[in-house]
Amino acid sequence: MPQSTSQKVWFITGASKGFGYVWTEAALERGDSVAAAARNIASLDGLKAKYGDRLLPLALDVGDKKAVDQAVANARKTFDRIDVAINNAGYGLFGAIEEVSEPEARAQIETNLFGALWVTQAVLPVMRAQKSGHIIQISSIGGVWTLPTVGLYHASKWGLEGFSQALAAEVKPLGIKVTIVEPGGFATEWGTTSAHRAKTMPAYDAARASLAEIRTQATPGDPAATGAVMLKLVDMEDPPLRIFFGNRGLTMIKREYAERIATWEKWNALSFEAQGNLGAH
Repeated sequence: MPQSTSQKVWFITGASKGFGYVWTEAALERGDSVAAAARNIASLDGLKAKYGDRLLPLALDVGDKKAVDQAVANARKTFDRIDVAINNAGYGLFGAIEEVSEPEARAQIETNLFGALWVTQAVLPVMRAQKSGHIIQISSIGGVWTLPTVGLYHASKWGLEGFSQALAAEVKPLGIKVTIVEPGGFATEWGTTSAHRAKTMPAYDAARASLAEIRTQATPGDPAATGAVMLKLVDMEDPPLRIFFGNRGLTMIKREYAERIATWEKWNALSFEAQGNLGAH
């Protein structure tokens, strides 16, 4: 059975556009309050005019831990609690592994991985005191699967999935829930205006062409449709640890995991050889 939907307080990063804006608006429309964080909060002016004090826009770079701590403190001071925290801030870095510079690689991890970590750490004391809360990590199909020329993006999302699964086990006894959302392709700014691109090398043109071909094969989902789904997710008494958003994720990951298992089974004799005989009886 769903829990009460009344008067939830949300903390959403990357709230100025795409998924974050959709979820901010959905929460406000049903009567909830939202602390909406983004680098540029000007696009939230219309929502602020419409919903007034139930929306707290917060200018925030999630890579700045001190700023994250202050933003969460401001949200708690304003609304007295935080029921839902959504780590949505992030972007895609396009570039083959050899093409990506050190500053580009560090910036990708700082935002997509460490940004989510800092927000998670900041909201946990609030939720522990409440003995309730729901942390939602926005990963990607790219958090469990890979494509060429977005390797650092994948690294950030695989890292997010790893710490979030451990987190879920740590906080379950404290009454805190964790869900990892894995969207497939959606018509957001991820691959266009929000994308960062490394300087290209001709050696990887074929890999880029492969990515482009794969991306043209899918019909992107409608971000607006995720609003109602997110509301259902946060109202669940027992939400899933992982959920795909979109209709292609399960098919793709079934194939991916079948290939992994087949590879491990093929080389299992060599795996056993690596064990050695220490402690054998």
